[in-house]
Amino acid sequence: MKITLGHSPDSDDAFMFYALARGKVDTEGYEFEHILKDIETLNRWALESRLDVTAISVHGYPYVADQYAILPHGASMGDDYGPMVVAREPLSREALKEVKIAIPGTLTSAYLALRLWLGDFAYEVVPFNEIMERVHEGHFAAGLLIHEGQLTHGELGLKTLVDLGKWWKGDTGLPLPLGVNVVRKALGPERLPQLSRILHASIAHGLENRNNALDYALEFARGMERSLADQFVGMYVNNWTLDMGEAGKKSIRLFLQRGYEAGVLTIPPQVEFVE
Repeated sequence: MKITLGHSPDSDDAFMFYALARGKVDTEGYEFEHILKDIETLNRWALESRLDVTAISVHGYPYVADQYAILPHGASMGDDYGPMVVAREPLSREALKEVKIAIPGTLTSAYLALRLWLGDFAYEVVPFNEIMERVHEGHFAAGLLIHEGQLTHGELGLKTLVDLGKWWKGDTGLPLPLGVNVVRKALGPERLPQLSRILHASIAHGLENRNNALDYALEFARGMERSLADQFVGMYVNNWTLDMGEAGKKSIRLFLQRGYEAGVLTIPPQVEFVE
């Protein structure tokens, strides 16, 4: 049986699925078709139930909860770090409310986190890999960075105004839930734990064979040096990714509930995990 597997073309996702892509784990008779799209596209596709298994933003999950369940592994958790707002010059929190901020998408968890921290603000959606340059060139006063921009924005002289993962950890004591892997519930109660087991094995293999997985991930690292890619992968593929545990599940529920109470989520969040 063919399973469509959607994930972003980023080094951390590539690291996660290296073993699966290179035939290093038993796929138990399933054939996996890897489909690489940016996270905002995957969020939108999930609304249409296009893929069997897919990475999505935690923020987007409530809108697809009727179709998908969250896998306990594959999550990206920012443990005292995460998406950040950067600018050319220091800006106060109040000043940020008066400018237009470049964001990577309205269904991203980074956007929800910023809404929780800042309240309502003016924004424009910009491809995530262009935000840093657009702020540097003066098109926007500030930008919301995800992915490796969190590590490289200083090379352009940009200043960090807030690290939303650090803020969330200080406020809740929990890691900031950013991305999760979800599986289509219509595949049936027998297949869900099988697929969960296979994907968990792929992540575990990558962590146990770090150099080989990193070699593969570098093909998706957008020109990052190995040491920087290794640092970025370590931020988002770790023990939280292998098993989010009760703390990870609690953080997801709290994050979405606060989003609903703040009026960002338009429906009460219902969260279902694959056990």
